[in-house]
Amino acid sequence: MKNINKVMIPNRGEIACRILRTLNHMDIPGVIAYHPVDEDSPAVQMATEKLQIQGDTPVSAYLDVNQIIDACKQIGADAVHPGFGFLAENAGFARRLEEEGITFIGPLPETIEMMGNKVAARSFCLDHNFPLAPSVTEKATSSGFIRAIEEIGTPVLIKASVGGGGKGMHIVENITDLEQAVQLAKGEAKRAFGNDQVYAERYVKKSRHIEVQVMADHHGNVIHLGERECSIQRRFQKIIEESPAPALSSELREKICKTAIEITRKANYRNAGTVEFILAPDDQFYFLEMNTRLQVEHPVTEMVTGQDLVEMQIRIARGEKLSLTQDQVTTDGHAIELRLYAEDPENDFLPATGSLLAYQMPKDPAVRVENGFSQGMTVSSAFDPMLAKLIVHGKNRDTAIENGVMALKETLVLGVTTNVDFLARILDHPAFAAAKIDTEFIPQHARDLKPPALSKKERDLFLAATALSNIDFINPSFTVPVPHALLGNWRN
Repeated sequence: MKNINKVMIPNRGEIACRILRTLNHMDIPGVIAYHPVDEDSPAVQMATEKLQIQGDTPVSAYLDVNQIIDACKQIGADAVHPGFGFLAENAGFARRLEEEGITFIGPLPETIEMMGNKVAARSFCLDHNFPLAPSVTEKATSSGFIRAIEEIGTPVLIKASVGGGGKGMHIVENITDLEQAVQLAKGEAKRAFGNDQVYAERYVKKSRHIEVQVMADHHGNVIHLGERECSIQRRFQKIIEESPAPALSSELREKICKTAIEITRKANYRNAGTVEFILAPDDQFYFLEMNTRLQVEHPVTEMVTGQDLVEMQIRIARGEKLSLTQDQVTTDGHAIELRLYAEDPENDFLPATGSLLAYQMPKDPAVRVENGFSQGMTVSSAFDPMLAKLIVHGKNRDTAIENGVMALKETLVLGVTTNVDFLARILDHPAFAAAKIDTEFIPQHARDLKPPALSKKERDLFLAATALSNIDFINPSFTVPVPHALLGNWRN
């Protein structure tokens, strides 16, 4: 058994807050390593101990392995929880921590190397006869790679071998566009992940994105905690997830989850992971990738199973056995997660920046809010544009959808363009209610998902009502500088 007495979190935003909550519950001190741009963030304010890190850019600070390890030693942290993003799937970081005697709350370094790299993971699955869509791994020469892709035919998906978030991905419908798409994907992958390796796989149209949450301890025990539906995506990135996956037969669900368990066992996996599959319209499913970390959408699994996945991660890292067997895993009701992004759905979902003039999340205790921002903070282009996540639960899917719509109505963001209304239109769509969903849902229903036209009078009334509902807008100090605001009804 390992002692975990203090945990460093080299991360930011809502995931840092999420980890701190569990650490507080377990009476384990949590330390935030933060860049100065995050000094006023909820995570830094929430932490009892914090340590500032530096870098040429904010992202480079959070990726500085040596600086993070030095910070652990300086503040006496004997474990690190990486959250997701940044160093979460960095095998070199996990190995360095191991060498320094610091516990990495995650998989073994060698497992991250094998399963965190999509090309290596696909080779592993091919060797063990797990289902894979036809694919081609990049060869030494680009011409040979192009010829091999041509042989499997179009449509084909070009993908970065490392990383995620939809970066470095391109669908090719016409073979004449293939070479340009490969070069674009390689360039994006290099900029985003520092690795330009790509591969290609047959693109399955009208497919669903199903993933299985797995947990494995150091004693040979492996369980799954059900599956998640992640098919509602824009630009290859998820924006709505739910558990359990709707319109999935019990036989198919069992088969997918059993395959996830077998992959996890064969990979000698430890800690939390997610095995992702593409489900074709004919119910054939194919291995997509394995995320060797906690997923952004893990709260929907927690909502239906009642398990704290972060606590499970920490206990596994300490060397404890899983506290429950597969037969003891139960689910209750239905959960939906809505990702709130600073982006413009009317402009190809381009990220938005600005100051959060008003920022109010739902107050209903039935809505789980995972939030990394507060009113007055600036949303910059330095990081991923996700602001928060709203997670709702219901006795069934219909109730969960209703609760999701209400949660979005209670969400107020001014100063930055967001996807709040866009998410509400998806939940209101008849096809979504009928669980007629796949990864092409958004482009397929693009016309229906556009906002209704508002007259200038309606727009003005809406903005005025919104402004007057926020005390900051009717407080003189909001627009009048000190000391003049203190004088009361001051006029220029």
